[in-house]
Amino acid sequence: MTTPAVEHQDGRQSDEVLSPPALRPPLKWAGGKRWQLPQLRQLLAPHHERRLVEPFCGGLAVALGLRPRHALLNDANPHLIHFYWSVKCGLRHDLPLRNDETAFYTYRDRFNALIDNDKADTLEAAVLFYYLNRTGYNGLCRFNQRGRFNVPFGRYTTINYRPHFDAYTAAFSDWTFTNTDFGQVPVEPADIIYADPPYDVPFTQYSKGGFDWDAQVRVAEWLAAHTGPVILTNQATDRVVTLYTRLGFSLSYLQAPRMISCTGERRPAREVLATRHL
Repeated sequence: MTTPAVEHQDGRQSDEVLSPPALRPPLKWAGGKRWQLPQLRQLLAPHHERRLVEPFCGGLAVALGLRPRHALLNDANPHLIHFYWSVKCGLRHDLPLRNDETAFYTYRDRFNALIDNDKADTLEAAVLFYYLNRTGYNGLCRFNQRGRFNVPFGRYTTINYRPHFDAYTAAFSDWTFTNTDFGQVPVEPADIIYADPPYDVPFTQYSKGGFDWDAQVRVAEWLAAHTGPVILTNQATDRVVTLYTRLGFSLSYLQAPRMISCTGERRPAREVLATRHL
């Protein structure tokens, strides 16, 4: 999704497309889709000149794995998007980051104090969000009804914290980040959409408003209305399969590694991969 065709030493050109090397996401993220990248690269290869739009960008596993030249990346979590904007602007810090329980709860209290005082859009808040994500339990991102981060301390032996994010700053240079409802994402007809909405389970603690079945239907209908290519994944519940079949999507099924969950469960989760206009 990035650079022109390869030119060989004899002057011939092939259809092979070079992309910048993939980057590992800077954050831990429950339900990340790095394991899907080989299949997504094949599906997206014919559309490498299109802008990639992700209405639920999460931990950026797909965008950083594919490295499109242009991307519009949205998420309902304002703290996540603020972190990405800060990285795009060259985020660096000298905050002592330690894999220590006392430090974790001290920094969590400070982060929540910034939220309470309408200072969640500061550089300090962006660094604290990064620290809490890397140090908290299983890469969860969870807030209580008061909007406070409430993930407990993790149990990692070692954590490699970054003092800067220069590689990501360069990768983000032509990417746009937005924090809005997916229905308000300014998609263009020529864009290709990759959507990974929350699983079809009760989902209320990631951002205000939650994500119920009505939202599942709304996102499916929004995606079906897009005139360009669409790829989406979701949990393969009976009603999700029925919904996307009714809307004219082509469906296939995947066994997803459930790498992170609130209970530490590691059973494979059956997912549906739905496509249109590919």
